[in-house]
Amino acid sequence: MFRFIVLPLGTLVRLLRARRSLLLENLALRQQLAVLKRRHPKPRIGPLDKLFWVAVRRFWSGWKQSLIVVTPETVVRWHRAGFRLYWRLISRARRQVGRRPTSKEVRELIFRMVAENPTWGAPRIHGELLMLGFALSERTISRWMKRGRRDPEPAQRWRAFLRNHREAIAAMDFFAATTITFGVLYGFSVISHDRRRILHFNVTKHPTSRWIVQQLREAFPFESASRFLIFDQDAKYGWEVPMAVRSLKMRPVRTSFESPWQNGVAERWVESCRRDLLDHIIAVNERHLRRLLSEYVRYYHDDRTHLGLGKETPGGRVRVAAQGRVASHARLGGLHHRYDRAA
Repeated sequence: MFRFIVLPLGTLVRLLRARRSLLLENLALRQQLAVLKRRHPKPRIGPLDKLFWVAVRRFWSGWKQSLIVVTPETVVRWHRAGFRLYWRLISRARRQVGRRPTSKEVRELIFRMVAENPTWGAPRIHGELLMLGFALSERTISRWMKRGRRDPEPAQRWRAFLRNHREAIAAMDFFAATTITFGVLYGFSVISHDRRRILHFNVTKHPTSRWIVQQLREAFPFESASRFLIFDQDAKYGWEVPMAVRSLKMRPVRTSFESPWQNGVAERWVESCRRDLLDHIIAVNERHLRRLLSEYVRYYHDDRTHLGLGKETPGGRVRVAAQGRVASHARLGGLHHRYDRAA
């Protein structure tokens, strides 16, 4: 009975409804019918379908009553997604306004300059960047400098000190060598930082502080001492060696504990001596080891090229430009050789 009452009332309402609303309702129902007729396991709603319902929602207030395929909330979500897409495209198309972002290359270059030059300020770094072709303001550089590390590493500060004073620096160090009778001999050497020349060397079984003081006097005769002398925290030096260094008008510079890199030139010499000589011989006694070290020092000064000297020798070996047969000269009993052009 109720169905028979509702049907005439619905017919009456439809007759009274405006023609525009009726046309929109028919269009909406036909569009949904087209979606349902598509041959898929599940009706698929494409971009055009979404666009249709977004437009219908904008121009027809009664769109919810005719919506069957999806819920009204889904249409609202489509509209918001379209809003975001529209303004994203507009933002990309428009010209960028405001401050230009600083590129990663420039930022890293500013941080590098701050780390490598702790005394530089923003004007100095700004000038360097202008010379490199980077156009940015000094204020921008000042802002990025606050994020960089200003204090250099301890190794970098020490390395800069050594490079700036290499003409006035000498270093000393010990190394150990085993004998044929399983004893231990101690080699002592003093090396100049300027040309890597060995100023003095000697061998002993008992390295006392008094013995070391005597070696320093022999290494720096007639007021030829360097300004700085680097050595480690070895207990053999005691308190007498620093006092003797000061009496020779040198400034003792002691490295930190377990920091051989702070005395890198002397450590490099010990490594070269061990690799080139000590690893290939067995010392008989002090006299034998002293003779071998004497030959090796001559080879080290006059024949052996050094990476730290630009492939030159401490003694200033001359590069031969003439043509001729290459002659070989044995060094250290044939352990190493020198090659020259035969006359």
